[in-house]
Amino acid sequence: MDFNVKKLASGAGLFFTRAVQFTEEKLGQAEKTELDAHFENLMSRADCTKHWTEKIYRQTEILLQPNPIDHTGARIEEFFYEKLDMKAPSRLTNGELLGQYMQDAAKEFGAATPYGSTLIKVGDCERRLGAAERDFLQTSAISFLTPLRNFLEGDWRTISKERRLLENLRLDLDACKARVKKAKTAEAKAACEGEMAPDFQETRPRNYVLSASASALWTEEVEKAEHELRVAQTEFDRQGEVTRLLLEGISSTHVNHLRCLHEFVEAQAAYYKQCHFHMQELQKELASSDEDVLPNAFTLNSTHSMATPSSVSEAISSPVETDTLKIEEVQAPATGTRKAKVLYDYDAADSSELSLLADELITVYTVPGMDSDWLIGERGNQKGKVPVTYLELLS
Repeated sequence: MDFNVKKLASGAGLFFTRAVQFTEEKLGQAEKTELDAHFENLMSRADCTKHWTEKIYRQTEILLQPNPIDHTGARIEEFFYEKLDMKAPSRLTNGELLGQYMQDAAKEFGAATPYGSTLIKVGDCERRLGAAERDFLQTSAISFLTPLRNFLEGDWRTISKERRLLENLRLDLDACKARVKKAKTAEAKAACEGEMAPDFQETRPRNYVLSASASALWTEEVEKAEHELRVAQTEFDRQGEVTRLLLEGISSTHVNHLRCLHEFVEAQAAYYKQCHFHMQELQKELASSDEDVLPNAFTLNSTHSMATPSSVSEAISSPVETDTLKIEEVQAPATGTRKAKVLYDYDAADSSELSLLADELITVYTVPGMDSDWLIGERGNQKGKVPVTYLELLS
């Protein structure tokens, strides 16, 4: 019990000494040992590395898991499984869930119907996209996020701990320097008082003895303070070297993070390549199957639905042969007509064309030998050619 009390008292005294030294430095009343410029640069570089690594880590997490609620829930689940030393179950991605819902809906609507069969195909593609996304998330977490987190939770904590210890030893060193300075000042003052001429009073021998005794005490105090200063300087230098080695290791951290960044880019490129391949395959599959149900509809929609006003003007600027097509003789086919929404106002250039108003709905269809940039549009009793780029084809 006595040992604990002494240890507690010693720790409290050390904390108080450091607090006094720190306060006096802030007030400009005490000198501070400055670190060399190279050491300061190393610390500044380490702080910069920690700052941006943390930002990149957090934003990458958001990129891989955009929904903050799902992200928080996933992290809590991972935390509990990690504490229980168990493997977390595999979670379905949003794409996989969407694909599953589409295929379940197709069963309700009937797989033999056009809508149901298309839902099955799109749902299967969405599930493949979701599986590719899950592989990308796992690869990114292992190759990129984990090294960043290991640095923040491992190396950086060690660096911070050693820097705090170095700062405490620096405060101890400066406190020892201040103590030596005060002791030497008091010793010099006592020596001066001892060398003063005697006053030939009755108390002279006593005053002389007291002055000599005080001088001896201050000399002893100076020696003790200088010893403590040497010990503090040694500990500070040793801790400074340890901290310097850790800070210089930031260069190796940059090299490691550079390698991880390359792996992240490769994983991202492979993921988007897979997604592009799956979507192209789906487009081809839908285009071939829709020809039996909606001729040319999917091709026209996929080609022209993303048209811009500039592309519209370019599309209609090319001359269209109107002599070979007589609008009044064109008849709507029994199948293959579609509804279309007009995107922009259009003024007919001649009698073979149909003027359009934005947001109106018209019926459109194709006829053999007609330019692919044009369709036949009907609105009530009116009929004429309309540019595809002005339309959004509906189901």
